[in-house]
Amino acid sequence: MTLRIRISWPAGHTTATLEETPTSKALTEALPISSTARTWGEEVYFDTPVSVPVEDDARQVVEPGTVAFWTDGDALALPYGPTPISRGDECRLASPCNLLGALDGDPRILATVRDGDPIRVELVAGR
Repeated sequence: MTLRIRISWPAGHTTATLEETPTSKALTEALPISSTARTWGEEVYFDTPVSVPVEDDARQVVEPGTVAFWTDGDALALPYGPTPISRGDECRLASPCNLLGALDGDPRILATVRDGDPIRVELVAGR
């Protein structure tokens, strides 16, 4: 079964398709979530009520548009470009994160998220 989520903030929204993993299952069971967006270089992250362990395939360097879960901060991490610890143009997360899936459109839309923006994540009804 395909899991899709919608991420909304004052200046826009995007959707993402998630793989079925223990973390994505825990996240979707907690939806909808309202939180406060934080930015770190070209990454948006925000707190969730979900707390899960690091999965075996967790990675620190990911592709732009990856939907990741930062277990150290119980936060969803959405990188769209370099962060302060990146080497070159890579998306380097603060520490290895669980991989959940990917944004469906251009990840650069996340550049419209401002630090402190209200952000909401909800399940997209499937067919």
